[in-house]
Amino acid sequence: MTAPGDAEFGFELVTCRWAERAWPPDRETDAVPVVARQLGTQRRRWDTVVVEADPDALAARAAFGADTLDSDLLHIVRNAPAEWAWYRDALPDPGYPWRYVRAAIHRAADRGVVEKRRDGNRIQIRQIAPYPDWVRRIVAIENKPDLDASAARALADQLDHDVSTALADEVWVATEATGAAVEPALLEDLPVEAGVLALEFDGDGVADDTVAWHPASLDPTTDTSLSAEEKAEKRLEIAERAYGSGWRSYVETMRPDCRWFELREVHDAFVPWCAAKETHPTAAECSGSCPEFQPEPPAWRTRGWPIEGGPGKGIKRLLARRRRDRR
Repeated sequence: MTAPGDAEFGFELVTCRWAERAWPPDRETDAVPVVARQLGTQRRRWDTVVVEADPDALAARAAFGADTLDSDLLHIVRNAPAEWAWYRDALPDPGYPWRYVRAAIHRAADRGVVEKRRDGNRIQIRQIAPYPDWVRRIVAIENKPDLDASAARALADQLDHDVSTALADEVWVATEATGAAVEPALLEDLPVEAGVLALEFDGDGVADDTVAWHPASLDPTTDTSLSAEEKAEKRLEIAERAYGSGWRSYVETMRPDCRWFELREVHDAFVPWCAAKETHPTAAECSGSCPEFQPEPPAWRTRGWPIEGGPGKGIKRLLARRRRDRR
């Protein structure tokens, strides 16, 4: 059985759900997988990201709220002192004007991730708790359900970049199992450091996952085109974005307020469904410019609808609740 709708988008969603339940496929670990999609750096974006988190440290991360801590907020919460101190004594020089640090302190205090007070004209800060070292490993997965020669050529350059940069600890290609003695992905010219994962689906989810090729372990602590220090910062920023967004955030770039928008459970994942086109739409297709787009009738939001705000708001809350439950 194949992935739903557009091959790559639908495959990506069900792969994320599989990773949430079954990662890692090739070893035993007590790490908790935090799964997200379409994350990376300005130069390189990965289809699926799996952050392997320390269970106790991940629980401690919850003290800082459910939302992403961006780089400015991380600078505050990671360096805030245990006792009250003037912020310029407590924090390392950021390398940019201190007025931007003050703005970040106000944001951090508004979110409750740091405490602040005034001592005369000086702003003092204090941590609410030590920020935990919750990230063990970061794994990048490229999703190619039908990896033909043309797609492999384009993907090979991207994987070469991932391997040479070593921003992630492992790089994988996930493809749909064909049942062949040798999976076609192994016959393509991909970097040998990239793992190959073949997924087979049934009606209840991923029926089987086969590691067709084991990945090499990369070393993010070495200097490459990025220094080890730069990579450490970027890795934490990626992990924080994964924590805050998860993989169900696709609905934020779609139009669940359209009367034709539905969610259908496919391979144990909630996948968008367009009742007008009778297909699983991609995020690009499901937009206000779609010729089939029609706003929810106002009556859906008033007369007896059991979820406040109408079906679209209810779908967003459902996916957000699933994200919170997994985290």
